[in-house]
Amino acid sequence: MRTNSLFKSVEGVQTIKSIMTLQRVSKKKAIYLIHRLRKAGYVKTKKTKEGMRIYYISLENKFKGISYYDMINDNSPIKVTGPKYIIYGKKPTLEETLIFALKTKELRLILASLALFRNITDWSSIYQMAKKENLIRQIGALYDLARKFFMVRKMSERFRNNALPKKKDNNIYVLQGLKSKDFKTIEETWKVYLPFNKADLEDYQ
Repeated sequence: MRTNSLFKSVEGVQTIKSIMTLQRVSKKKAIYLIHRLRKAGYVKTKKTKEGMRIYYISLENKFKGISYYDMINDNSPIKVTGPKYIIYGKKPTLEETLIFALKTKELRLILASLALFRNITDWSSIYQMAKKENLIRQIGALYDLARKFFMVRKMSERFRNNALPKKKDNNIYVLQGLKSKDFKTIEETWKVYLPFNKADLEDYQ
C-alpha cells in the first residue's frame, strides 16, 4: 500500500491495536506501518499515564502546523480531539490556549485545559484576553480548582485583586446550568458555578 493511501485509511487518533484492527495485520506489521507514516511526517506520538502510546495521524503534522488541541494534549494527562484550528508559523501561547478552551464551552476540553495552569505565567496577557471575552472570574475559579489537585504557577496578586467579584456581581457559570457539589467554597469566593466534581478530576490525582 502506498504511504498516501495508508495515511487516509488510518487518519485520526490510533493505537497499535486499532491499527491492527483497521488494517487486519499483526502487531509487528502495525508497528512497521506506524514507522512508515512517522518517517513521512504524518505521526505525533503521546504516552498516556499508563504508558500506552497514542498516535495522532494527520496531514497537519506533515505541514508542521499546530492546533489548540495539540497544545492541550502536549500539556495534559486528559487527551482531546476536535475540529482542527491549525495555526501555521506561530505557536499559540498557553494563555491563548486556555481562553480558546473556555470559549468552546466543551466540558472535556475545559477539564483537560486545567493542566495549562502548571505553566501559565503571563497573567497580564491572560487578564486582557479574559476581559475581552468576559471570562475573568471563570479563569480565577478554575485556577483555584486546579491548584487543589496539582502544583500550579502562582497567580499574580494584581490578577486576583482585579478578578475577584464585587458585592453587586451576580453568580455566573463556566458552563450554563452546571454546578459543583464538591467545590462550594471556590464557587462562593468567585461567584462562579463550576461544572466539575471530585470524581471528574481523578486523572489529575
